[in-house]
Amino acid sequence: MTLDINRPDLTVGVVGTGAMGRGIAQVTAQGGMKAIMFDAAPGGAAKAKAAILETLKGLVAKGRLTDADLAKVDANLGIAESMADLKPCHVVVEAVFESLEVKQKLFGELEAVLAPDAILASNTSSIRIASIARALKNRDRVCGMHYFNPVPLMKLVEVIRAADTSQATVDAMVALGKRQTRVPVVVGDTPGFLVNLGGTAIGTEGLRIYQEGRASPSQVDAVMRDSCGFRMGPFELMDLTGIDVNFPARKIIYEGFFHDRRMTPSPYHESLYAAGRLGRKTGGGWYSYDAKGAKVDPGADHPTSTVPATSVVIMDTHNKKLVGLIASDGAKMLGADDGKSPILVAPIGKDCTTTAIELGLDPKRTIAVDLTGDTAKRLTVMTAPGADVGVRDAAVALLAKSGAKITVIKDSPGFIAQRMCAMIANLGCEMAMIGIASAADVDTAMTLGLNYPRGPLALADWLGVKACHEILVQMQAITGDDRYRPSQWLRRRAMLGMSATTVE
Repeated sequence: MTLDINRPDLTVGVVGTGAMGRGIAQVTAQGGMKAIMFDAAPGGAAKAKAAILETLKGLVAKGRLTDADLAKVDANLGIAESMADLKPCHVVVEAVFESLEVKQKLFGELEAVLAPDAILASNTSSIRIASIARALKNRDRVCGMHYFNPVPLMKLVEVIRAADTSQATVDAMVALGKRQTRVPVVVGDTPGFLVNLGGTAIGTEGLRIYQEGRASPSQVDAVMRDSCGFRMGPFELMDLTGIDVNFPARKIIYEGFFHDRRMTPSPYHESLYAAGRLGRKTGGGWYSYDAKGAKVDPGADHPTSTVPATSVVIMDTHNKKLVGLIASDGAKMLGADDGKSPILVAPIGKDCTTTAIELGLDPKRTIAVDLTGDTAKRLTVMTAPGADVGVRDAAVALLAKSGAKITVIKDSPGFIAQRMCAMIANLGCEMAMIGIASAADVDTAMTLGLNYPRGPLALADWLGVKACHEILVQMQAITGDDRYRPSQWLRRRAMLGMSATTVE
């Protein structure tokens, strides 16, 4: 029997009335449906209803809601004194403590109470839906319904299909998400589902750059903000969500994918977790914070130099973007080496050392410049070990004439922006290829769930699909690390000259 989600008397139960449960109940009630809240703690559901109404009263005072809107929510919010009071529910969404044992017990109790065609959904962010459902009689009506905190503000909801979940159940929950004014994406039952899995790339690669001693957290964050358009860099994001949240999640996903190198956690991340430096909530993580949550001396993300700008540079005059950059700075460009001036290169995926040796350039005077993204805001520069610091700083002073901030890092294949964006894109391509979600849903989920400026596959297009693939190929060749192996989805589209979003 198929549940009609659009029926006017649709009733949704919400078990667990913490922050997530309250949010789910609120968007359900605001969507015109009955929401019955139940909490194991005496008085918990009543307290949750009062808190929801108090929040909405504030929105009425600001003119964002009307008194009629508030009255509608008040009428739609119900309270269950016992599990048996959930019997009329057509759907029940569980939002209790993240424990498999607790959830399995709860779902068993719900199955005994609810009608045979009622749908059971879990808001879990890390536990397999199949594990929760395995002891039930009717596993086809069980799915995941993973919302994001704060639910009223975060539009995304992941509808998670387990091995036994029926298509009718998936379709019904997609319809429910739309009635709740959410944007539903259908996701496979894999570790981290879609957003938490896709979100591993930015953190793990940022940590890898730091672990290799190539750049500081503030430098990585600044490049991702200014050059790539991200609202936050990986270290700021880890501090915001909490090291006690993101480090265990990284371990779960790494173990769940049987130690795939692309998911490898960092010992530096674990060190903060062990030390109890959990981010903003403890006043310190990757950064230190004052009582108001502002960073305390985050460290310089760009150098200051008194070295005069060079007036002559040696460079590849066929690189139009580099030529345009230097022309605007007023330096004379030479196509042949004069034996003393800075030699500017703009490698894709390679480090400065490899580029200098392959091209037969003087490594002491070779300066690699990253032209990825918004070069008007920030440029990243690196040199080979043993480089002439005076020559480098003269080139930095020249580049700074444009008004862009300059980030100087240690020699690194792929700089910061290239390798970070390529890894985010590559994981997104892999998720589309193995069917965790459709290509379109991968991009939708990552933009809505993590506020990325563009989804992973769109990010590959932004880099240039061929360039994105080349960055990964070069990084794998230089480092010998399998974590940089390109997804076959990306490789094929690079070879065919197609958009990364092209479906099969």
